[in-house]
Amino acid sequence: MEITFSLDEIKAVASKLITHFSEKTILFYGDMGVGKTTLIKELAKELGVVETLSSPTFSIVNEYQATNNLLYHFDCYRLNSEQEAFDIGIEDYLNAGHFTFIEWPQNIGSFLSTIKCDKIELKLNANGTRTAMLMPKG
Repeated sequence: MEITFSLDEIKAVASKLITHFSEKTILFYGDMGVGKTTLIKELAKELGVVETLSSPTFSIVNEYQATNNLLYHFDCYRLNSEQEAFDIGIEDYLNAGHFTFIEWPQNIGSFLSTIKCDKIELKLNANGTRTAMLMPKG
């Protein structure tokens, strides 16, 4: 599924994307500043998170209460090795059965090789709109 949108349409985009998720673990790919965290904030609202999300750039992972579930939001940008991901217990998070949104998943590749997940790739278009492509990983 592919959606092109402007930032003022992001709430509707998040609502539509959620209805097409096949898994609870979602990998977010895209260049710095493309809007991964902004989209994740809207997705979290759609899942019932009432707290204001903040980027876990320095903490690596933030946990939020969603409606009848938890949401783990990872930002793996600052991870320098897969060992660092192992040290924070990423395997436990990935196997917990909760929503898990991961920015910069390419930095923890081997941990994701056996995890069922969906992938969202975000691109910034020349006219300032974004394109989100949702697909199963694989």
